[in-house]
Amino acid sequence: MARNRKGAIAASMAAVALLVSACTNSGGSSDPTTSDAAADPTDSGSEVTEPVTIRWWHNGTGEPLNGLWADVAKEFEDAHPGVTVEVEGFQNEELQRTLIPNALTSGDAPDIFQAWGGGEIRDQVAAGHLKDLTGLVDEELEAIGPTVGGWQLDGKTYALPFTFGISGFWYNKDLFAQAGITDTPKTLDELYDAIDKLKAAGITPIAVGAGSGWPAAHYWYHFALKSCSPEALQAAQSSLNFDDPCFVEAGKLLQEFIASEPFNEGFLATSAQEGASSSAGLLATGAAAMELMGHWNAGVMGGILRDERGDEDATPPEFLGWFNFPAIEGAAGDPTAALGGGDGFAVYKDAPDIAVELLKYILSPEVQNRFGESGAGIPTHKDAQGSITDPNLNLVQEGLANASFVQLWLDTAYGSVVGTQMNEAIVNMFGGQGTPEGIVDAIKNAAATL
Repeated sequence: MARNRKGAIAASMAAVALLVSACTNSGGSSDPTTSDAAADPTDSGSEVTEPVTIRWWHNGTGEPLNGLWADVAKEFEDAHPGVTVEVEGFQNEELQRTLIPNALTSGDAPDIFQAWGGGEIRDQVAAGHLKDLTGLVDEELEAIGPTVGGWQLDGKTYALPFTFGISGFWYNKDLFAQAGITDTPKTLDELYDAIDKLKAAGITPIAVGAGSGWPAAHYWYHFALKSCSPEALQAAQSSLNFDDPCFVEAGKLLQEFIASEPFNEGFLATSAQEGASSSAGLLATGAAAMELMGHWNAGVMGGILRDERGDEDATPPEFLGWFNFPAIEGAAGDPTAALGGGDGFAVYKDAPDIAVELLKYILSPEVQNRFGESGAGIPTHKDAQGSITDPNLNLVQEGLANASFVQLWLDTAYGSVVGTQMNEAIVNMFGGQGTPEGIVDAIKNAAATL
């Protein structure tokens, strides 16, 4: 059984490798109850033969994404008399680690739900939870291109990504200037120097939402990214082999980093993206100078500021800048390597056929262009690449283009079983418990159960 699963991992990661290469080098059949106009929500001629409810779960708890998905659901209902779309947003970690796995296991899953690709798609396919979309979304596949590779397995498509990008440090250019920092850090030593200057100026250097779990775990991911060679990372991803000493070294570097006390007060209880007191909120309101976070963060901060101001403007703060996680001098990692991934949607195996039409509408040029214009992320549809007006997302796109190696989020790449134990062990280190060796042991022990 283990050999078969590892073979599946290798096949899935081969598709991911294609995705990464395309990103770094670049800048179907119909449901008989619906018409071909399903991609056009203004066409009220699309009908179903009897009332249908589609349940849709996503991770857009803040604006602008939560509002965009609500609008898309309403548009689809208006275009398809008899269809009701129940759309709900949940906090990312809760959705990924608890709600979706439990719903799939119970057999009462939503019809469309968030899909992160990589190992999670592999596990869900192996368990028979997903609808095979092969042949149903041909136009969408052509428009998305190789980026879809992380959501495919053995040549079949099981989900469609609507955004793809990388993470890095979002920072306050005004606070950097106030602290006398004239350039963004390119090495870990330069990052430490920046932290010291910010502290000397009475500024909290970094906000982290360790209370949400995964933002803290991403620090170990980045230290592993810059400590391990691309070959070691690819071996870990394809065969779940973590014998390379670089993984323990990543834990040692993280331990030293935490000991330097760069984070906001109360970081262990701080959430990542909900309100002004979250890590995103601390950066957005000028209470901290940096946050290590994904490409969606500018949109999240804009939504938080809008809520704080009580108006309709969800513009991200003007002081924002972005830089990739710094290189580690003397380490085996690629100094230009980036960590990233995408968000997509899968369709449950027992979902009504009309749910596929909703997925296709979500990936339509109209919705993808609105997604790009909103600042919520980087759209995957080729016809929406020019829709990004947020200069912050343009910085991320440039960082992606400059990366010679892109590693999928490690919890996504390794799958939910390994990812959950890995993240818990890393968060324990943030709380002053655990060791660098203990993180690797937790990963190996989880991998051994597969």
